[in-house]
Amino acid sequence: MSGAAEIVFDRVTKHYPGRAAPALDDLSLAIPAGTFCVLVGPSGSGKTTALKLVNRLVPLDEGDIRINGSSIGDLPAVELRRGIGYVIQQVGLFPHMTVADNVATVPRLLGWPKPRTRARVEELLELVGLAHEDGKRYPAELSGGQRQRVGLARALAADPPLLLMDEPFGALDPITKARLQQELLGLHAAVEKTVLFVTHDIDEAITMGDRIAILREGGVLAQYGTPDEILAQPCDDFVARFVGEDRALRRLALLRVGDLELDGAVSEKTLPVASTQMNVRSALALMLESRSDAVLVVGDDGVTQGVLRLSRVQELLR
Repeated sequence: MSGAAEIVFDRVTKHYPGRAAPALDDLSLAIPAGTFCVLVGPSGSGKTTALKLVNRLVPLDEGDIRINGSSIGDLPAVELRRGIGYVIQQVGLFPHMTVADNVATVPRLLGWPKPRTRARVEELLELVGLAHEDGKRYPAELSGGQRQRVGLARALAADPPLLLMDEPFGALDPITKARLQQELLGLHAAVEKTVLFVTHDIDEAITMGDRIAILREGGVLAQYGTPDEILAQPCDDFVARFVGEDRALRRLALLRVGDLELDGAVSEKTLPVASTQMNVRSALALMLESRSDAVLVVGDDGVTQGVLRLSRVQELLR
């Protein structure tokens, strides 16, 4: 199984015993194949419930969920789960098994030949930034960031079309979290997968998502759209408060310096330097830290591309 999967929530409702309000209430949501979709919202908004309904870790009460047009109820649960990668905050690695054996779990269950499994494990360790030698280590010997890499490799092992990720970076320190976020985005660009990612952090949602679904308490969908659409036009006061009063600044994080029209005058060699891949919000922070009204923009090849001035950023904010 490979490629990417379209996933559709069709009027999905979930009740838990002993609770008056539903965990999810009439959720309808279509996620195109290949999309990195982030579910975000406050505690009690049903984010994790929505995720667990997809692979039937919790049973559906009303409505339907379809993957590539097929209802999740049409497959045996074990077969369904083997076709879906699942990554959680606690990782859930088997402590008595080596890294390589952890990654090979699903291929072994599927009966892959040993040479194919070994080759896939080697490929995935390299893909997630782990060394060949790491395959012989045990989870207790790894850092938190390394364990998350192993968890991601294991989720990708059988080449599933859909990845479910439940706050995978929530327990990591800010530096490791930011690095893994960027590596996951690079991985998503390199392999054709649909990702359904849960977080409570709106900044992480904006950084990671092609589409964002904001849920309010009671499991009601408040707004669904691209990060720019949501930041530019929040649909109501709840969404406006959730994304924050500084949403104009947050929009700058969606723009890369290299995507802007730059000033061609490049004689100012004392300016702080920004790469073309840096987002405009970070470039603005660099200007403020350097007490400068401009940055010199340099490409990946080290060649100067131009100058980004504070006045241009101010135009974007307006």
